[in-house]
Amino acid sequence: MTELRIPRLATLTDAQLEISLAAIDDIRECYRVLEKGGLNVVGEVLKDQGPFYEMDHYPKEDVYDRDTASQYYYHAHREDHAEHGHFHLFLRDASLPEGVEPAMGPTGEERVAHLVAISMDAWGYPTDLFAVNRWVTDESWLTATTITTVLDRFAIDHAYPSWPVNRWLTAMVRGFRPQIEALLHHRDELIEQRREQSLEQVLEDRSLAITGTIPIDVESWADRLEAERKRRTRAAGAGQNRRMQQIPGV
Repeated sequence: MTELRIPRLATLTDAQLEISLAAIDDIRECYRVLEKGGLNVVGEVLKDQGPFYEMDHYPKEDVYDRDTASQYYYHAHREDHAEHGHFHLFLRDASLPEGVEPAMGPTGEERVAHLVAISMDAWGYPTDLFAVNRWVTDESWLTATTITTVLDRFAIDHAYPSWPVNRWLTAMVRGFRPQIEALLHHRDELIEQRREQSLEQVLEDRSLAITGTIPIDVESWADRLEAERKRRTRAAGAGQNRRMQQIPGV
C-alpha cells in the first residue's frame, strides 16, 4: 500500500507559505463573524433548505461561481458517527487546463474535476480532508499533476448561500494546499497499484470509494506554518550576518 505523505514545510516556496498563512487568517475571520452571530459553516449551508436528507445536495442546486467555474455542495452518507457531513469541491471546464481530456468521465465543455472533500463535525468545524475514486462524484478523471496546476483557481466569490462560508471554502483550499496535493497524488498512486484490472474497472470499483484521508486542525496547522516562517526569518538573518562579517572593514 502506498504511503500518504504530506510535503515537508521546508519544500514550500516563500510565496506558498505566505499564501497559506494569509488563508488561515481568512479562515479565522470567517469563524469570528459566524460565531459572533451564533452561527457555523454547516448551519449556514443548511439554512432554509428544509429537512436534511442523506445523499441530497445542499443547497439544492449546488453552489456555482460562473466567473471562476468553481462549484461545491454539502451532503451526508458516510457511516461515521463523528461526521455530520462533508463538502465536495470542484472545478469545471472553464478553469481546467485547455486541451486535456480525461481518461474517463465527462469530456469537452462538460469536464468537471473533484478537488477535495472536507469532513465536518456536528458543530460545523472541519475534521478531515479526503480524496475519492472517480465513480463517487462522476467526475472527469484527470491526473493529480493536472489538477494541482489549477487548484488556486477555486474561488466562490459571491454571497449565496453565505458569504462567510464561500470565503471559508476558498481559504481552506489555499490554506491546506499541501494536504490537498498529497491526497491527489496518493489517489493516483493507489489507482495505479490496482491496475491488474483496466483503468475503467478500477475507477468504477465500488469497493474503493475513499482513496485517502488526512485529519486536519486549523490552529495546529497554523502553528506549524508560523514556526516555519520564523525559522526562515532566523536563517535569513543569520545568512545576512555572515555576509556582513565577510565584508572588509565591517
